[in-house]
Amino acid sequence: MNKFLTLAFDVYGTLIHTHGVIVALEKYVGDKAAGFSRIWREKQLEYSFRRGLMKKYETFAVCTGNALDYTCDYLKAPLSQKQKNDLLEIYRVLPAFEDVKQGLISSQEAGFRLFAFSNGSADAIEMLLTNAGIRDYFLDVVSVGEIKSFKPDPDVYNHFLKRAGSDGADSWMISGNPFDVIGAVSAGMRAAWIKRSPDAIFDPWGIEPAITVSSLSELAGQISKHLIEHPG
Repeated sequence: MNKFLTLAFDVYGTLIHTHGVIVALEKYVGDKAAGFSRIWREKQLEYSFRRGLMKKYETFAVCTGNALDYTCDYLKAPLSQKQKNDLLEIYRVLPAFEDVKQGLISSQEAGFRLFAFSNGSADAIEMLLTNAGIRDYFLDVVSVGEIKSFKPDPDVYNHFLKRAGSDGADSWMISGNPFDVIGAVSAGMRAAWIKRSPDAIFDPWGIEPAITVSSLSELAGQISKHLIEHPG
C-alpha cells in the first residue's frame, strides 16, 4: 500500500528549527532575542510571498537577509554588517527538531518515498540537511528555485509532483506551516500538519490537513491509519 506513496517534507519550520538562532541573537539583542527571531521569520515569509506574487524572484537567502535588515530597523537594533553576516551564516546550519530523525526512519520503514521540498535554494538545503545529519534519509531535494517562485504558488507544488514522478493523490505535503498545508491541498495533494505547539493555530480557511500530529514520530503510523480508513 505504501510502496509508491510520496512524502514531501518542508524544511524550515518542519524539519529544521528556525528559532535555533535565538541563542546567537541573545549575544546581540539580549532579552529581545525571541521577539527578534519571530519578526525575522515572519518577514522572511512575507517577503517570499510578495516576491512570488510579483514575479520578482530572488533566492530565499535574499529574502532572509532583507528580513534581517527590516527587523534590525524595526527593533532599533543597530547590528554591524559582520554581526548580520554571522547570523545569516548560523541560519545555514540550524539544528533539526528532536523528533525528526525518528520520524524519518519510521517513514522509511513504512515504505514511503521521502523528499525534501523547500523554499530554500537547492545548495542551501543540501548544506542544511547535511549539517543536521538527515540528508541521507531523502531520495532528493526539490527547491522552488528551479521554477523561480515560492510556496504557496500552485505551480510550485505541481513542479514538485513532476520532479518526484508522482501525482497528487499519492503525495503528501508534510509541514509545520499552515500556509504550506493549505497551498498543497489546494494544488491537489494530501497534507499532514505538524502541530508541535498546543498553542499553534491553523488558518480558518475551511481547507484542512488530512491529519494533524504533534510530532514527526507519529507521522508514519497516522498516515498508514488514514489510508486504511480512507482508501480512496
